[in-house]
Formats: sequence, C-alpha cells, structure tokens
Amino acid sequence: MRRNQHRIRIAATLAALTLGTAGLTALAPSAALAADGPVPGDTVAKLPISSYSAMVVDSVHERVYITDDRRNQYANQVHVYNFQGQKVGSLPTSSAPSGMALSADSGTLYVSQSSGILAFDTVTQERTGVTYTAYDVPCPRDIAFAGGKEWHTETPYLTTECDNRQTWLYGTAGNQSTDTGWNAAGRLRLTSGPEVPDRIVMAQTRSTGEANPFLTTLDAGGDTLVRGPERRFADAEGQGALDMKDVAQSPDGRRIAVADAAYGTRLLDATDLSDAPAAYQPLPEGAKASAVAFSGDGTYIARGAAATGSTADLLVQPADPAAGTAPLEFAFEGALDGDRIAPRGLGWSKDGSRLFAVTANTSGNEFWLHVIQPPVAQYDSRFTGALSTTPGRPVVGEPVGIRGRLELDGPAPAEPVRVTAVRHDANGDRRLAPVEVDADGSFTVLDVPSVVGDATYTVSFTGDITHRPAEDTSLTVTVDKAPTTIALTAPAEATKSAGLTITGTLTGQGRALPAGITVSVVRTDRKGTGTLTSAAVAADGTFTIDDLPRATGQVTYEVGYAGDALHSGSTASATVRVRV
Repeated sequence: MRRNQHRIRIAATLAALTLGTAGLTALAPSAALAADGPVPGDTVAKLPISSYSAMVVDSVHERVYITDDRRNQYANQVHVYNFQGQKVGSLPTSSAPSGMALSADSGTLYVSQSSGILAFDTVTQERTGVTYTAYDVPCPRDIAFAGGKEWHTETPYLTTECDNRQTWLYGTAGNQSTDTGWNAAGRLRLTSGPEVPDRIVMAQTRSTGEANPFLTTLDAGGDTLVRGPERRFADAEGQGALDMKDVAQSPDGRRIAVADAAYGTRLLDATDLSDAPAAYQPLPEGAKASAVAFSGDGTYIARGAAATGSTADLLVQPADPAAGTAPLEFAFEGALDGDRIAPRGLGWSKDGSRLFAVTANTSGNEFWLHVIQPPVAQYDSRFTGALSTTPGRPVVGEPVGIRGRLELDGPAPAEPVRVTAVRHDANGDRRLAPVEVDADGSFTVLDVPSVVGDATYTVSFTGDITHRPAEDTSLTVTVDKAPTTIALTAPAEATKSAGLTITGTLTGQGRALPAGITVSVVRTDRKGTGTLTSAAVAADGTFTIDDLPRATGQVTYEVGYAGDALHSGSTASATVRVRV
C-alpha cells in the first residue's frame, strides 16, 4: 500500500495538481474530518487479482470486500480490506466467487460461487450458511438483497459464453433457490441497497443476443416479485441503445443513475425511469462511463470512466446536476495506479468521508484499490465590486482586459481557481479562455473584440468541490473602431519644373488594414484647393504621391484615409516651398 501520486485537477480551474507522497495536499480538508484532521488524500493498494467482479463497502464494520471472477482454482477467496486500504483478511470459498450483496443491517455478506450462495457473518468473518443453487455452472452470478432476502441470477449452461445465453432470476427459500420466472437474453445485472430496501434494479447488459437492452425495477416487498417501470433506450434507427456498466440508487430512492458506455451518466426518475429534469454534463471527450455511486447522504456522486492518458477517469461532484458546480477530476495514468475505473468499481462510505475506487490497467489484468478522501465541505463564493476594462474604451482588434475580484469563503485554495467569461456582441456569444484568480482574488480576463459596437462581458465562477458557484457578474462596454495614423515624408523645397515626391505610411491598430485601399490627396496653394489622384496603399502600408505643382510658394498636401468597417479615418499634411 502507498500514498498515490497520480494527477488530480479541478475542472473549474482546468489545472492539474501534482500529488506528493503526503497525498492531496493541494485540496481543502473534508468536512467529514476533524477541523484539524488530515488533509484529504488518496491511498492506493495493489489488489492480488487478475480480474475483477464486485466490491461491497460495509460502513458499519469499516470493511471493503472485493472478488475476483476468474473461473479457476486460484481465485477461491473474497479479499477483505479496511478503510485505510490495508488487507486485513480473506473469506475462503470452495469455488471462484463473483457477485456479492450485503444485508440491510450489514450483518451478513452474501457471496456467489459456481456451486451456491455463501453467507458470512461480517463481525466474526465466519461462514454461517449456504444456499444451494439450481445449477452448478461456471457463469458468474449477480446478487441482490431486497425484501429481507437474497436474490441471484442463473445462466444454466455449461458454457463460457455467459453474456450471450439466457439468464434467469432466482430467489431463496430456506437454503434452496427458487425460480421467479423472470428471465432474459444475455447477462442480467442486479443492484440493491438499504436506501430502498425492497427494490431491485435489474439491467440487461448489451450483448449479441440483445441489441436494445432494458432497464427495469422489481418490488421484492411481497411474496412475489412485482415488476415496475421498464425502459429501453434505442431510437427509431436503433441508435443510443443502453450499454450499461453500472447502476446506483440515490439514498432517497428518487433517482437512479446509470453508467452507460454509449451515452455517459444517465440520471433517471425512479418512478418511471424517465430522464431527470437536469442531466449531468458530458464526460470528458474520449471517456466512456464505467461506474457510478452516490455518497451516503446523497450530496455527491462519483462518476467513473474508462479513458486514456491524462483524460479524467473519475469525476466527483454534487449529485444534483442543477447545482452547476464543476467536478473534481482524477486522471489515473500510471503503472502504479491503473489507467481507468473498472466497471462497478466505485463505492462510498456511509458518511461520505471516503470514496473507494477500483482501477484497472489498459489490458484489464491488473487492479488497484484507491481510498480517496475528497474534500466535501462547500463554502460560498461571490464577485465583489464592479467589473472594469483596461483600456477604458476598447477598440476592435486590440487586446482588452476585463478586471474583477472573486471572494472565496473557507480555507484558501493551495492552487489558483479560475473564472470563465463570455462576450456577447453583434456576432453572438463567444466563450473566452479561463484565467487564474490571484491570491488576493483579483483577475483579468483577456479578449480581442472583433466587431464595433456594444459588447457585454459576463464572468462566471462555476464553483469547485469546496466552493459553491458565484452569481455571474456582467459589464457592457462600447467597442470603437481601431485608430489609424498617417506618417508623411516630403521635401522641404521643390521646383515647378522638376516636380516633387511625397512618401507616406498608413498604419492601423487592431486587425490588418484591408487590401486595395487608397488615400486621398488634396493640394492647397495660392491659387486655391483641389483634389489630386488618390494614391494606392501597398500591403505594407506605404504609398507614394507624385505631383507637378502649379504655383510657386507654400504648397500644402493633405493626405487622408476614410476608414473602413474596423478602422477609423485619419489625416496628415505636409507643406513644401515651391520655387520656379
């Protein structure tokens, strides 16, 4: 076991925080810990398994149970860990274990193996009974505990194609299993928990036998199972079919979250399995949902994913999507941490002070147990004072800074948080790059306005795992055209017979001047004022004016640029003394 050194980042700050051997020292302490307690961290232990089946968290006795679903003689035990990530024992089985379920009072752990369902006392760790199954087969069994008794699945075939055959749901009577009559093609996954003691959530995994799997609930409170709502997810073209990897129920029983590898994290209303009014934001690009778990009080949700490289594999955030708080992101990327969250690999302690995560390597033959202590206290945040701009009168095409101040309650963050901003103008909305907030709360969002006219800047702080979002603040400014200047070089004297040449340069701020422009030339002498032929401006802004003066004496040449959509006009003049 060791302290983890993988990368963690808060999405709202878009910053990756490097973990030291002392844990997540960059993060605020958990409210579930004592005020002067340890800094939240992540302890990781290498698991002695080469495949993974299930994890059960027993908060009453502070134990974590993990099974290896290898179909061979070397996997005949359930591995037992404490809440510090230390292995403290094992539960022997006579054949390979697969599914597990904890009784509502946490007194009994049920473990499925190929020859039956074992019961273990969670205090003494001794076997207390066995339920004999209808078949002795190699396919793994899922288990649920609902309605005061254990339920399990059966695939009654001597085959290794467990995901593609018919699967049946069985209950128990004494030490014998009883067929409920419910069955479906492919493998069935069962989910239950004390939050809704009589409910089983049953999901059909995606397989070659079923292109559009179902999700349903079963009421186990009576003598017979009563099916509740059922839902399939494919549209008329067969797209969007459920690819279920994990299911979790909210502690109040009102919501069901599904880790759907084809979609992301679905949040459903438990009464009819319709989509909840607000949905979770998509997982990072390239990440596929693999696990999901609600914290014990329902405040937070952990969303696991399979992703590569530095893409986040784990998001921890408020369970209510409408909260708008950006998630705390973990990216597992190393030979000592695993590369992704394993399917059904997340579980919380009842008090929310610890999140347990099973990670796997890319090949899926090595596994790790992470004991994560995320900071769960949340404090208020607010923008103070009014926004301002530098310069005070922005011009199109030139950088402008939108300055403001963010105030955060609670402990000072060890790493800067970030704010985001959106510019609204005649072209619509444009999201600007996030910027860091300085230690004193000040920040400057940089922008380059693209059109002339009013622009409204709205600055947001979406919060993080320790801070609630701040109310947005806005500022409307008028964006002017970018100024231009004309520089002229003219001779001091010239003759009427030889003529004269004036050179000049037109320079514009902001965007490049348009091609094919000209400058006007007006000549004033003792005979009056007249307009000469315009001079073409080259790509580098230079131009040349050639003239044969018509009168001697002081001759003034005024050169002007009328301006364009993005640039204001400008003028310059030069006076030449003309002799005979």
